[in-house]
Amino acid sequence: MEPSTGGLAVGLDAFYREHHARWVGWPGDISESSRRAVTRKLRTEFACYPVFLPRELGRRYYAGFSNRTLWPLFHSFPMYARYDEEDWEAYRRANRTFADQVAGLASRDEVVWVHDYHLMLVPRYLREKQPDAKIGFFLHIPFPPYGDLRQLPWCREIVEALLGADLIGFHTFDDAQAFLNSVRRLLGLDNELGQLVVGHRIVQVDVFPIGVDFRRIATAIRADGAVARERRLREGIGASKLVFSLSRLDYTKGIPQALRGVATLLETKPEWRGRFVYQLVVVPSREIVERYAEEKREIDRLCGEINSRYGTFQWTPIRYIYRYLDFEELVALYLASDVGLITPLRDGMNLVAKEYLAAKDDLHGALVLSEMAGAARELHEALIVNPNSAVEVADALRRALEMPEAEQIRRNRLMRSRLEQYDIQRWAGHFLERLEEAHALSGTLAVRILTRADREALVAAYARAGQRLLLLDYDGTLVPFAPSPAEAVPSARALEVLRALSDVPGNRVVLISGRRKDDLGAWFGDLKMTLVAEHGAWVRRPGQEGWEATIPLDVRWKERVRPILQSFVNRIPGSAIEEKETSLVWHYRRVDLDTGSLAARELIDTLTNLTANLELVVLIGNRVVEVRSSKVSKGSFFQTRLAQEPWDFILAMGDDWTDESLFSVLPPGSFSVRIGLSASSARFNVESAEDTLQILERLRDAS
Repeated sequence: MEPSTGGLAVGLDAFYREHHARWVGWPGDISESSRRAVTRKLRTEFACYPVFLPRELGRRYYAGFSNRTLWPLFHSFPMYARYDEEDWEAYRRANRTFADQVAGLASRDEVVWVHDYHLMLVPRYLREKQPDAKIGFFLHIPFPPYGDLRQLPWCREIVEALLGADLIGFHTFDDAQAFLNSVRRLLGLDNELGQLVVGHRIVQVDVFPIGVDFRRIATAIRADGAVARERRLREGIGASKLVFSLSRLDYTKGIPQALRGVATLLETKPEWRGRFVYQLVVVPSREIVERYAEEKREIDRLCGEINSRYGTFQWTPIRYIYRYLDFEELVALYLASDVGLITPLRDGMNLVAKEYLAAKDDLHGALVLSEMAGAARELHEALIVNPNSAVEVADALRRALEMPEAEQIRRNRLMRSRLEQYDIQRWAGHFLERLEEAHALSGTLAVRILTRADREALVAAYARAGQRLLLLDYDGTLVPFAPSPAEAVPSARALEVLRALSDVPGNRVVLISGRRKDDLGAWFGDLKMTLVAEHGAWVRRPGQEGWEATIPLDVRWKERVRPILQSFVNRIPGSAIEEKETSLVWHYRRVDLDTGSLAARELIDTLTNLTANLELVVLIGNRVVEVRSSKVSKGSFFQTRLAQEPWDFILAMGDDWTDESLFSVLPPGSFSVRIGLSASSARFNVESAEDTLQILERLRDAS
């Protein structure tokens, strides 16, 4: 048995032992005959539970989809990604196998923490098996912008699967925002401060920049072996300063970029020749993959070229090691180095940069760090560079080599203090605390699904009552949303159930909508219903010929607002203005969701500033922005026209924020239902307009 050398495994090793956790993972290709013995040894000695995969499945899952598809795509190298149906199917099967293993191990009250891009489907598969499970997921690599992600044919399934977790963690705000943007673009789900309503649950998205095992490094730098190795390193380079880079062989790590920066420094600042040695350590990885083999050949070529051009008999500028370093060698390299040169082209975090600083308890040394590394968001005092500019890297390297001791101490003190306070244990503890909170949110937020028992209680209350009031919204409540308002006509089914309910003695059915009065009159004028148009501005009672205005009409404000809405129609193809007698509405149902949402936010800001001194309100609906008089609302209509009557039963159903004013003023004991799974002041939530019709049909039958 050999411990994994991966950064995640090393980082979490102390934490998982301290918390007596069980580690579920893939041990690689193990023969059938050895699996029982391997399982027994792993479980008893290491609390590790192996997931065995057939050889071909493991190859396609790991080397295939995980590392030839997800890795390049998520690191912004989509040109290297391969999209293979068989690899994808292997990824799905492997994730299902992991979920099955975990489901067999974890009890209901235990925490399941899923790690990294190899297992992004596990949260969903596990949620299907254990609906109440407490599941966290953390991504240790970057999350790609939507423009890159959508190239993946299965991106929607992956995003949906991640939402099976209660808490989804990322290293940086950029990554979290990229994920939330993809959720909005692919699934149409918006978030509020990283909080999403997904089905019957709340999912929290948050940022947790991973730390290092600070205590372990602080202990290791005083060990005799590390100190002796450091001394030998220093003796080997004489009076020269030591610059180091350490990374796994990968095209995302920017190794050729670091080498070109060193070459540029030697070319443009010849006074530095012979005064420093660049120790490059590359850890072998995936050499059988052609792209990695190409990277290795490029590194070998650059090292040879630079040493040939600038080296002398007495001095070799680059020392190149291509092998894994054990922990003691690694610590010795950190201790001996004057400068760390870390230049990834894209990196989720980069723990080498943090470990180097953690090892510098004397506060000497300088760090040159790529702005593309997640660590750059925390290590502001490092010399931050764009690795694609050899000139910029060379200049930062020169500044690092020349940095006064006092400045080194000042910068490193700040960074090390930050790393010591937020180490790997604090990181893991913080994540698990937030996971407990996120899991609890699903039971505390105002999203209560109308259960079968709730429906039975609603029907029973209706059947007992003598005087009944049914308050119904239209779009999104009685009919699904259509690409344009004109297409959202009532179905024969909806008309039939409304006719039946409005014919029942003792029933008053009120259709209270944002629609124009002409639409409502054309569709429902022959029913014994009260029709309320434009959110309460107009009312027509059964048998009444004309419409009655509920407030004095003063629409002079339209001349100021209409040009603003028109400017957005001109800018945003597919959007449109709908003019009602008492309001103006900007629709963006036909617009790309991300474009429309951004434009809607800008429009709301513009309108809010314009209407601050006017008696107007700006309302956000389902893919609409509406401006109307602040004197009109569904809630005020109920209070002034209906609240005084002795109702034995009240049911109100609506789908967006325009209905919240009605829900909030209903008397106790009323049944209020929000269509859609959003937080609401309504007592209950259902998923769709189909649920509305089913409930109304139950009431019709009870009549």
